[in-house]
Amino acid sequence: MLNAIWAGFLLIAFAGAVFQFFVLGQGDIFALVMRAAFDSAKTGFEVALGLTGVMALWLGVMKIGERAGFLDLLARMLAPLFSRLFPDVPKGHPALGSITMNMAANMLGLDNAATPMGLKAMKELHELNPDKTTASNAQILFLVLNASSVTILPVTIFTYRAQLGAADPTDVFIPILMATYCSTLVGLLAVSFYQRLRLFDPVVLAWLSGITLVVGGMAAYFSALPAAQMASHSAVLSNFLLLTVVAVFLIGAVVKRVNAYEAFIEGAKDGFHTAVTIIPYLVAMLVAIGMLRASGALPAFVELAKAAVHALGFDAAWLDALPTMLVKPLSGSGARAMMIETMQMYGADSFAGRLASIVQGSTETTFYVLAVYFGAVGIQRARHAVACGLLADLAGFVAAVFVAYLFFGALI
Repeated sequence: MLNAIWAGFLLIAFAGAVFQFFVLGQGDIFALVMRAAFDSAKTGFEVALGLTGVMALWLGVMKIGERAGFLDLLARMLAPLFSRLFPDVPKGHPALGSITMNMAANMLGLDNAATPMGLKAMKELHELNPDKTTASNAQILFLVLNASSVTILPVTIFTYRAQLGAADPTDVFIPILMATYCSTLVGLLAVSFYQRLRLFDPVVLAWLSGITLVVGGMAAYFSALPAAQMASHSAVLSNFLLLTVVAVFLIGAVVKRVNAYEAFIEGAKDGFHTAVTIIPYLVAMLVAIGMLRASGALPAFVELAKAAVHALGFDAAWLDALPTMLVKPLSGSGARAMMIETMQMYGADSFAGRLASIVQGSTETTFYVLAVYFGAVGIQRARHAVACGLLADLAGFVAAVFVAYLFFGALI
């Protein structure tokens, strides 16, 4: 999938340049496209290299939380919920423990721990699956919950925003929480519709009601504020919550007698390695997107979409983040590059830059998750997994646009 997207971007850029040269008579278009390729390659390297410090900081903090036992604590809290959402999994089966650990790691942004646990959970669920080539109900729900993104600490997005000059990289924290809540809820409801899950179980209802009240309360509070105060209040609350997380992790480390400094160093090393590892991928995607924009193909597509939206009488500012939305279900690295390119083009603190960041945090990469998790156990028939995953994506994107206008619409 990623190969097709990358090659497609380059070929469309070539076609766009040829059209500009022979039809529109722009004689310097080939030079502009190649200059964009070189500039984007340089930018990709600089962005990735600049990520090392912030990435090391956050992954170091996350490692302290993991060592202090917060991953296990969150897993124990989630266990009663998941035992009811997966009625086909026998009580006490190892799969339930792997599922809760995977979800807990995802919520804390521990991608390095979440993926191995997720694969382990999928393989354990597959042991209960009577048809080894067709996804079971439990496997589908697990995949959709992963694809709808339940991350509550979007550390990577903060990191990119900091590197690209955002005045307050975490001011999108609350909007991302709202958007990812909507995508996860819709994904759960869609699967429940197909599988007839008992969402009115007291434990399930308590969880859903509690989270809905928190998210709804935040939405009500911020919507009641004057437009000029929403962004500032959101930034204050976001930074307070994140600083509280750091303090709680450190207190937990003291209580558990964990060497917080050593844990931080271990996590920081992982952060440094991650930042260096993504350089080739980031350069490849940014070069393709830079050429696509310089060729005129990407701006022409966005302008056509804007014209259609304007004709319907709606504001079209959100369409500057449309490329990130379109690529997100297909490629995580592609969507990340689109987000970065949008922030470079319009500014990290622009409406488009913030919206692209919210979109990036609202869902996971549905087709990538499907390929990895189902491919690991040889699933060939996904049944309703794709439809439910894409429906969750759509809900996350719609919610991202809504909360972006709610929080940052005054900045347009």
